Amino acid sequence: MADAASQVLLGSGLTILSQPLMYVKVLIQVGYEPLPPTIGRNIFGRQVCQLPGLFCYAQHIASIDGKRGLFTGLTPRLCSGVLGTVVHGKVLQHYQECDKVKDLGSGNVQKEVTPSFDQVIKETTREMMARSAATLITHPFHVITLRSMVQFIGRESKYCGLYDSIVTIYREEGILGFFAGLIPRLLGDIISLWLCNSLAYLVNTYALDSGVSTMSEMKSYSQAVTGFFASMLTYPFVLVSNLMAVNNCGLAGGSPPYSPIYTSWIDCWCMLQKEGNMSRGNSLFFRKVPFGKTYCCDLRMLI
Repeated sequence: MADAASQVLLGSGLTILSQPLMYVKVLIQVGYEPLPPTIGRNIFGRQVCQLPGLFCYAQHIASIDGKRGLFTGLTPRLCSGVLGTVVHGKVLQHYQECDKVKDLGSGNVQKEVTPSFDQVIKETTREMMARSAATLITHPFHVITLRSMVQFIGRESKYCGLYDSIVTIYREEGILGFFAGLIPRLLGDIISLWLCNSLAYLVNTYALDSGVSTMSEMKSYSQAVTGFFASMLTYPFVLVSNLMAVNNCGLAGGSPPYSPIYTSWIDCWCMLQKEGNMSRGNSLFFRKVPFGKTYCCDLRMLI
């Protein structure tokens, strides 16, 4: 019980600290560029035309809505985080209790120092079920969070309160409105999890020498590296999910000219791939202006 409470507190603290970053990231993902590009230098020292980074973007938001404006959408995101942590922990606890009952029934306890591939598959499957259950239950709060952020573009106030947002979505879109963008989000989480755990197992088993004194530290580092690599590969799923969550929801940021109306998440994926925008919002610091692309801004068009 204490572990669950500490996880909730830690997760809530990280959520609060990262809220401005997510706010900027979401607005960039939907293609909103309120500031003109500037001349800067890349890592090789060459002059390039680049879009404003995280700090300039956040300063622009704060100049309009104040510093508190950077925490728009925090309440539903906190609800999502707390509920997701509880559900995730409950599912894993259920599997652990089943294992205890099974071990007591068989009368033998297996101890493995080095996990086998079958054990990795078993643990990954359980983690997948736990994450999927948490994502499914918390997705309505995720949708509200995204829409409350995106309404900054058109200066709307449609999704301000948590209760009012729930009523609005249910009245206009029904139950399905709470699960807009769910499929690509689930797919991205599942693929990322399996990639991360499979790659970490291969690296730990075949690439690292078991005789190294700092073996446990090396394995933890490999898990972090493979997790980062897997998240980069599955980023398009995150982008498509967020775009579908706000698509055609009655906000300026989810409608033309800022965003086309997508018929499905596959249509959104194909259109982004055709435009070369599958990594939009992935970088918040070195943001090069795509060649031949245009961005809708406040009475400006950036080329």
